[in-house]
Amino acid sequence: MAEVEAAHGITTGAVARRLGVSPTTVRSWEQRYGIGPAVRRSGRHRRWMPQDIALLEEMCRLTATGVPPGEAARAVLGSSPSAAGDGAPPSAAEPWDGPRTDGRQPGSGNGLPLGDVRQECRGLARAAVRLDAPSMETLLDQVIRDHGLVTAWEEVMVPTLHAVGRKWESSADRYVEVEHLLSWQVSTALRRATVTAPSAAKQPPVLLACMPSESHTLPLEALAAGLAERGLPLRMFGGAVPAEALDAAVRRSGPAVVVLWSQARSTASQALALHVAGTAFGTRGARTTPLVLLAGPGWAGPVPGGGLLRPGGLREALDVISGVYGEAARPGER
Repeated sequence: MAEVEAAHGITTGAVARRLGVSPTTVRSWEQRYGIGPAVRRSGRHRRWMPQDIALLEEMCRLTATGVPPGEAARAVLGSSPSAAGDGAPPSAAEPWDGPRTDGRQPGSGNGLPLGDVRQECRGLARAAVRLDAPSMETLLDQVIRDHGLVTAWEEVMVPTLHAVGRKWESSADRYVEVEHLLSWQVSTALRRATVTAPSAAKQPPVLLACMPSESHTLPLEALAAGLAERGLPLRMFGGAVPAEALDAAVRRSGPAVVVLWSQARSTASQALALHVAGTAFGTRGARTTPLVLLAGPGWAGPVPGGGLLRPGGLREALDVISGVYGEAARPGER
């Protein structure tokens, strides 16, 4: 088969399936940027040779990292004199004006409503729409490593997740598969960052749990990764933790801080939060109670006090918890 492809090439549809993009994308790159077959044969159907496919693979790699298609095409054609000589000139619709120093460019990723976001955010959106899991994994790991957990969450992961959600809501249940794959990849990257962080010292942990009827865990997973990045001990109990199990977990682990996540007001329970905040543990004569953070939009209204705080976001929650342990962020954290 490889010998046949090398000799005769393959069709546009076969190339698209191999790269995980639509045939329309391949044709658009040829029409707008001149990235097409170097050798044109007679007949109606274009045949893509191995060297042509290599150019398309590089286009996919560059756009998956957030490089705009026009800029990616210039890089690809610039590295291939033969391709640059045979294709049409790049479209004037995307003029080169140099890179933006803040890493942001206007536009969206393959039709997702992103607006003015970081380049990595657009790259993640393009990879998500293509269902390109390997590219998503690489990009997410790199942005956490290069910019730190908080920036990766607030400026790349969350805007992309919100854009996919808005697209799904406005397109008659399309893009559900994109949302599911993107959520899984984000969760995987966050958990990988948590596991690979240096082990924390033996101190009372931070206990992370969703309220009994709450199943949205991604924000808690982001907090867990941020705590691990700062070298703070944690215990993650995940979604929909029953009240009895939460009470047992607090008593058995003796946490310094308990974070309770609620996505919707219907899942929040101040009574349960106050119970957790009043749970004492430790040796007789030195018993203590945990600080409880009410995290998530479900905790609307005034905070009743009694050992309860409501942080305004991921960064504030990390700073409050770090203050409890008397530790600043690790050197080099962004």
